[in-house]
Amino acid sequence: MIEHVMDESVVAEAAGSERRKRQRFVAKRWGSVCFWVQVDGVRLPVNDLSLEGFSAPCPAPFAATGRTFPFVLQLEGIPDEVRGEAVTMNFVFGAEGGVLGCRFVAFEGDGAMRLHDWLTIHVISTATVRISEIEAAAIVSGPSLI
Repeated sequence: MIEHVMDESVVAEAAGSERRKRQRFVAKRWGSVCFWVQVDGVRLPVNDLSLEGFSAPCPAPFAATGRTFPFVLQLEGIPDEVRGEAVTMNFVFGAEGGVLGCRFVAFEGDGAMRLHDWLTIHVISTATVRISEIEAAAIVSGPSLI
């Protein structure tokens, strides 16, 4: 069962500018990619990730803005997956291809809760100062700091 996390205005909003509400986290741990996303059967390293969405390098334009597609999010070394639907928000061309920006539209089952747990653990493990689970969870759920 897919649990929708956003209303249909997200798809309509895709044509406009992106407005992040949650903090994004670099998807690397100790210099190595730790989050991956499968889109159309292709496994891509995630650049950054939040409760709202993700960005990933993509060699060519993925699709027109506003395309909804299924995704599978994976955390390196963990057999669980987070599945759901996302929508393309933008595609920015760069020197080595481009970067695809996507927003989550819906999660299967407890995917939203699992993603929150993954990000909480990620914040704890990458923090430069000691941080509690409660503090990390508040950072993950809190507003964007940038």
